[in-house]
Amino acid sequence: FCLSPVIVSFQVSANTTGRSVAVYTQNYGNRIIRKLTLASHAFLSEFPQGFCEHPILSPRGAMFPAREDQLATLDKTLDEAQALVPSIRRIDSAEAIAINPSLDPDYVAAAIYEPDARDIDVHALHHGFLKGLRQRGGSVVTSADVTALSRGNGAWTVTTPAGNYTAPIVVNAAGAWCDVIAGLAGVAPVGLVPKRRTVFTFDPPPELDISSWPVTIDIDEQFYFKPDAGQILGSPADETPSPPCDAQPEEIDVALAVERVQRATILKVRRISQKWAGLRCFVADKTPVAGMDDAADGFFWLAGQGGYGIQSAPAMGRVVASLIATRALPDDVAAMGLKASDLAPQRLR
Repeated sequence: FCLSPVIVSFQVSANTTGRSVAVYTQNYGNRIIRKLTLASHAFLSEFPQGFCEHPILSPRGAMFPAREDQLATLDKTLDEAQALVPSIRRIDSAEAIAINPSLDPDYVAAAIYEPDARDIDVHALHHGFLKGLRQRGGSVVTSADVTALSRGNGAWTVTTPAGNYTAPIVVNAAGAWCDVIAGLAGVAPVGLVPKRRTVFTFDPPPELDISSWPVTIDIDEQFYFKPDAGQILGSPADETPSPPCDAQPEEIDVALAVERVQRATILKVRRISQKWAGLRCFVADKTPVAGMDDAADGFFWLAGQGGYGIQSAPAMGRVVASLIATRALPDDVAAMGLKASDLAPQRLR
């Protein structure tokens, strides 16, 4: 597996990865997610020569506004964030509106501002990894739904319509289908719950230059919006449990997002340009699952990355490689206070 890996998939980047809002922010997720995000920064900023032809990260900034009744949450969030990212700071309503003029002064009491948040070129990042895989002798097989998984003679056999594949180690990185794949292998599930996230775009007011606006996320994550290719992208930040599927947006979720964005801003959503949905997958503690299953030799989990998979991908990739090769975390990740047991599937059973 390590010498000639094969990715077996229905379609590469067809679901949540390809539909990502694509922001790198160090003030997002729980303690473990934030540390994996921090550990990914060096690669995203200074990737190896030949990985990509242009920067993966570009300036954006992130703002987390709060109403008067949300200020206690803001202060708690700020304390947690500054412990890892000292550049994050509290700003008053006037500064928040100066940074994002669409905010309603009657709505915003204060905000957290993260000046170093960045947009991520997901296409470039994803294809850089795929190119590296192929250069190292790996291959990608698509239109290959896994129909069976069995182990014998020290190896797993993956059965698909495109052919059968055998390897001593199989990595279960099937996104929303990870528990389904585990079931095919006779492995106990980790309790993965796919949750739908809805996104839409609309035209900005012609009199406003939106290009420098930060991604703006309600402090309780009840909505967010950001500039996107000349339009404004918005979401109700919904987390609706869903079976594994090709998720589609629901009209009620789009309407809810419109109402929340219009309540917090002076923006008027007159026409929806596009709308889509993806599945963000979580286990009970909202921490990714990465590790060998103790009850199934050679069965490695990589699941439950929630909405954080893109921004933490470089560190998580190194974590997976190191855990497979040595059963230990990379030294720099371990030095941040993370342990293999924090990610292991056994913690959920």
